[in-house]
Amino acid sequence: MKPERQLVAERPVAQHCPELLRAAPGAEELLPLLTRAGERLTRPLLAALAPFAGGKGLAVKAKPARTSTLDDIAMFAPDLAANSLIGVGADSLPLLATLDAAAVLRMVDRTFGGRGEAPSPLPAEFPVSAELMIVRLETILIRELAEVLLPGQPEALQPLRRNGNLNLLEPFARDATVAHLELDVTEPGGDTWQVSLAVPLPTLGALFGAAPQRTVAVRHPMADPLSEPFGDLPLQLSAILVDMRMSMATVAAIEPGMVLPVAVARQVPLRLGQATVATGTVGAADDRVALQIRTAF
Repeated sequence: MKPERQLVAERPVAQHCPELLRAAPGAEELLPLLTRAGERLTRPLLAALAPFAGGKGLAVKAKPARTSTLDDIAMFAPDLAANSLIGVGADSLPLLATLDAAAVLRMVDRTFGGRGEAPSPLPAEFPVSAELMIVRLETILIRELAEVLLPGQPEALQPLRRNGNLNLLEPFARDATVAHLELDVTEPGGDTWQVSLAVPLPTLGALFGAAPQRTVAVRHPMADPLSEPFGDLPLQLSAILVDMRMSMATVAAIEPGMVLPVAVARQVPLRLGQATVATGTVGAADDRVALQIRTAF
């Protein structure tokens, strides 16, 4: 079948600019960003871990981030460690955090009044006391990570699951390329252990690749307290006429007929809940005790 005339496009062929077709950031762009984030994390992590890991004299130092895979990490992983899978953002993109088992057990020992010693050899699994400590440490790490990686979004990181055995946790595909960041924690006694973060590149791209969204503050007009539905709202007000101190002996000796001298304050506070809304002086009106407002807030 042969067309009667030459085909002509109805509109020019789309020419997409390179910026629109830009590929997702690669490891060479993301690793320096993670390294700098690790350096910013050292100070708040030091302050948060000090009460558990020996106090004054603790040191935290970040190593440069490098690429790896879960297979490579698992090859050198100990049989027991505090492995936590953390979800990032609404899609719960995976992020793996690992803390040294012996360090956790030393923290537990200090908590119960010990000198910070871990059993040797290490147990096959964590005792219940250590599991509770891991939850506390996980909460601390998530809080500080969120502040460094996603400031102003404390709910952006959420714990998903944890396991003492990395192979049983299965945080993500074993051959997936991840950015591996290690922070060396040196205790005052000289013991050094690692806080390790393994972040798949898609997770890292979501953390560093997208520009933060700007939020626009919405201003609402102030409600008129004299109009509906607020005007008829009943409020419980209280006037504190007397506020006095008495000894325990006097209170214990109180009995019917006893006269207690009290002095009514010159400025009686009128309160709505815990907030003082006005002050006034006590008087009488129509044979009833009344409060004449002197100052309104």
